[in-house]
Amino acid sequence: MSRSPHRMMKLGAFLPAPGHHVAAWRHPDTRADGGHSFEHYRRLVQTAERGKFDMVFLSDSAGVRTKYRDADELSRQGRMVHFEPLTLLSALAVHTERIGLAATASTTYNEPFTVARQFASLDHLSAGRAGWNVVTSATDAEARNFNRDAQPEHAARYHRAREFMEVVTGLWDSWEDDAFLHDKASGRFFDPDKLHVLGHRGEHFSVRGPLNVARPPQGHPVIVQAGSSPDGQDFAARWAEVVFTVQQTLERAQSYYQGLKKQVADHGRNPEDVKILPGAFIVLGRTQTEAEERYAELQELVDPVVGLGMLSYQLGMVDLSQYPLDGPLPELPASEGSAGKQQTIYEQARRQGLTIRQLYLSVAAGRGHRFLLGTAETVADELEDWFVNEAADGFNIMPDCLPTGLDSIVDLLVPELQRRGLMRTEYEGTTLRDHLGLPRPDFTTTGSGS
Repeated sequence: MSRSPHRMMKLGAFLPAPGHHVAAWRHPDTRADGGHSFEHYRRLVQTAERGKFDMVFLSDSAGVRTKYRDADELSRQGRMVHFEPLTLLSALAVHTERIGLAATASTTYNEPFTVARQFASLDHLSAGRAGWNVVTSATDAEARNFNRDAQPEHAARYHRAREFMEVVTGLWDSWEDDAFLHDKASGRFFDPDKLHVLGHRGEHFSVRGPLNVARPPQGHPVIVQAGSSPDGQDFAARWAEVVFTVQQTLERAQSYYQGLKKQVADHGRNPEDVKILPGAFIVLGRTQTEAEERYAELQELVDPVVGLGMLSYQLGMVDLSQYPLDGPLPELPASEGSAGKQQTIYEQARRQGLTIRQLYLSVAAGRGHRFLLGTAETVADELEDWFVNEAADGFNIMPDCLPTGLDSIVDLLVPELQRRGLMRTEYEGTTLRDHLGLPRPDFTTTGSGS
């Protein structure tokens, strides 16, 4: 695969309010109520922008995501309530200038017109910095908030998602880029020849259009996706421009990277137009000892009830309460949730010979993602190894607890990556597509002119 001589790491800052460690909210450095503090998020996003990150990313679901047996277990969780992300990113757009702003929205529990309008609006409000993380949702908790007892099965969710994408991208092309004349003298607000009504009628959706927002500054907001199942990979190869993935070993990451890039090419797309960013959970210290002590502090704060419940969630809602904590992980049934993540965690348990207790303590950190602990130099070594050996185009950085974890990454790790010529020292462009080196989609006529 051809490489640009000036290839740079692409970095996302994945920012749940307290941080990624399951016990982060209990750490003395963390603001426990950060999920409902605009000032907390403003500081985080401005810190990431100071570090020249390509984008920040806010995950979301349409319900309390954590599987729990009772109110006592739920009361020990620290990440089940937070702002609706598009509302939050719209406010943060005013307080930032360059960094990309990406958030999750589900194709299962939304309508295409609403999602198209929301992300087009965010792209205008941010002057071209919006990104949409497309998910099909993974829990029955969400289904129960939308007139269902259980979520649709995996294949059905992806079938709907494919048509959803056709509608959304068609709506973003309702208006040509120069359609709006605003000609007061002639009385012509827009050129009628540059209006295109979608007129979509399909299996899941009937959407006439046009969208009542002008074409986004980026043409289309950047499409992000995180599926690892066969359906998810095929969907990413067709639609995604940034792919978040869960990988733990160089060999598996290389295999995924090469396989997905091939699928992208098979869909007639340029593999360089899809950036693969594995998650990297980072615990950083000025010395190795300092990093180890910080991690030990966090691990001591893991509530066993929370650890077991979180592992169950990550494995696709598998009930582990009937198995001994100090015994091996049992064989797992097929998951209707995140199948790729389930397999990754299962392989970790087998590869490392972990008991259920050891596994939930391990997953408490990165939730199955790659775990990097050390100094800026040692962590940079690990990131560089994957980057130069075709395992990643960059990384979705997952700080341990916030804000201090992100502060350390920006103040210690980013300068080391910059010193090695792996990361920008200044933003060269203004849009998220500029940062990622992605082309702006050409206007495509998808409907009639009236």
